[in-house]
Amino acid sequence: MAAIALTPAQQTAMGLMAGPTMDEFLLVGGSRSGKTFLIVRAMVLRALRAPGSRHLAARFRRNAAMATIARQTLPAVMEKCFPSVRWQLNKSEGVVEFGCGSELWIAGLDDEQRIEKILGSEFATTFLNECSQIAWSSRNTIMTRLAQNVMETPKGAAPRQMKLRAWYDENPPSKSHWTYRYFVQHVDPDTRIDLPPSQAETIGRYRINPADNRANLPSSYFDTLARLPERFRKRFEHGEFAEDNPNALFPDVDIDKWRVDGGSDPLPDMQRIVIGVDPSGQDDDDEGAREHDEVGIVVAGLGVDGNGYVLEDLTVSGGPVVWGRVVATAWRRHDADMVVAEKNFGGGMVGYVLKTAKGPDGERPRMTFKLVTASRGKAIRAEPFSPLVADGRIRFVGRHVKLEDELADFSTHGYTGEHSPNRADAFVFAMTELFAGIVRPRREAAPEPEITFPSSWMAG
Repeated sequence: MAAIALTPAQQTAMGLMAGPTMDEFLLVGGSRSGKTFLIVRAMVLRALRAPGSRHLAARFRRNAAMATIARQTLPAVMEKCFPSVRWQLNKSEGVVEFGCGSELWIAGLDDEQRIEKILGSEFATTFLNECSQIAWSSRNTIMTRLAQNVMETPKGAAPRQMKLRAWYDENPPSKSHWTYRYFVQHVDPDTRIDLPPSQAETIGRYRINPADNRANLPSSYFDTLARLPERFRKRFEHGEFAEDNPNALFPDVDIDKWRVDGGSDPLPDMQRIVIGVDPSGQDDDDEGAREHDEVGIVVAGLGVDGNGYVLEDLTVSGGPVVWGRVVATAWRRHDADMVVAEKNFGGGMVGYVLKTAKGPDGERPRMTFKLVTASRGKAIRAEPFSPLVADGRIRFVGRHVKLEDELADFSTHGYTGEHSPNRADAFVFAMTELFAGIVRPRREAAPEPEITFPSSWMAG
């Protein structure tokens, strides 16, 4: 068995995870810190020490579980840490079989047929990957299957009963999430009652960040992190739980849960593609690019599965010639069906730009467009799409940091961001068109009609 050099923080994490009193352990922290690699490595070790044992690694969605664990993390673990061990992945079943007879099951909690099989089996180890996307009730169900009675033979030690372990990892969500309440506050997420001291002692956590895995990452990755908005840096670089905002319309957890990640989640065919545009008052002759002059441009599609997909955020700072060219190019690239643009800055100007805009080939693509008036408040316009994002009816293809940052500032109390949410407005325009007839933005309350009575009623 080949050894791999773990960083000091990773060695500490491994020691704590395998502590004699730790029944449940959470590795929490920034992106690409090695959390999933460490846990999968530890699960393989347990599988090899206990022939015939079963172990479960699950994510919220099966496609993501197969892409990240089965096709990325596990092969890397086996190549770097266990090059001489025989193993085979049954892709259709999501089961890894080792030469010793042990199995590692890889599953998604959205796969009903697979869940039925899981609930009919027992495991010595459970691992909830990216558990910020997983509900507390789902965690409770999985815990009922952590019950396999199996013997292990540690190196240089006598056979013994294997201790049951439940492991978790995540990029930290907000403090309202059950992982914060359970692993940090040590309270029951349902009742908010303190856990018994005897139980709290068996629950541990450790924060590990990209800086702790610097030896295994390109230096350019840290440059990328440094350019992220502060809210994203706290989560993905520093591994900090966000302050709770119970009134947020678009929590990170909802967006992350349904995010489509390139090859792991193939996109359905699109039955309609719309480009939302939120123009600014910036002129082509203006010098410099000011953030408040950005023109929001968001491309979204309605899949044949009935879900909306955010395909691109092409927001740009510039005048009509600049943003017109961007829209025209996107129209050609996506074979779009409609441009929906706000006309508050001058419907005639916006319509003229869309009629005369040229693509990269210098040709005018003859775009079909609709001009809309944003008459209600920004939060009121965005509110109908909050439940659609939460339920997975609207999904983000890849990561759109600046757009998601603007959406995070929408709450039931209004928009709290420092700058105008141009990207978010373009998102709302596009989704309003795609979901026309399904979602109707809330209207301002109409005044009650004045009631009049016939004069004869007043007689006498």
